[in-house]
Amino acid sequence: MFHIILHQPEIPQNTGSIGRLCVNNECQLHLVHPLGFETSDYYLRRAGLDYWERLNPTHYLDWQDFVERNPTQRLWFFSTKGERKHTDVAWLDGDGLVFGRETKGLPTELVEAHRDSLVRIPMLGDFHRSLNLAQAAAIGLYEALRQTQGW
Repeated sequence: MFHIILHQPEIPQNTGSIGRLCVNNECQLHLVHPLGFETSDYYLRRAGLDYWERLNPTHYLDWQDFVERNPTQRLWFFSTKGERKHTDVAWLDGDGLVFGRETKGLPTELVEAHRDSLVRIPMLGDFHRSLNLAQAAAIGLYEALRQTQGW
């Protein structure tokens, strides 16, 4: 099982899409607070996230809480600042894919602390904007699944 870790996501639609990605691929979703939206039953029903209960995401107060509760998990941090391409990682079942906020990406302190675990998704254009969070999560996860499932 792979783990998708969203560090302080801001846009509920992206988190909803990533949740569906996780349900369809038997992954665990981890949400590091604060979130930019509510996850109460009312908001989930309104957003049409009828699979949220099946998803059962794990919530964390902050990054420190995540680290304390997941001490041995191998993590890969997706960032435009990474030099290693996501296809150059030798993915292992159980790895965690960490993504930052939609507007700011990962905080500087996480990028600096995990330089050896930074990965990027290469892009051809010179648009100077990163991919949508849900797109990036899907690209990263499907490469990990391709390698580990023999697709």
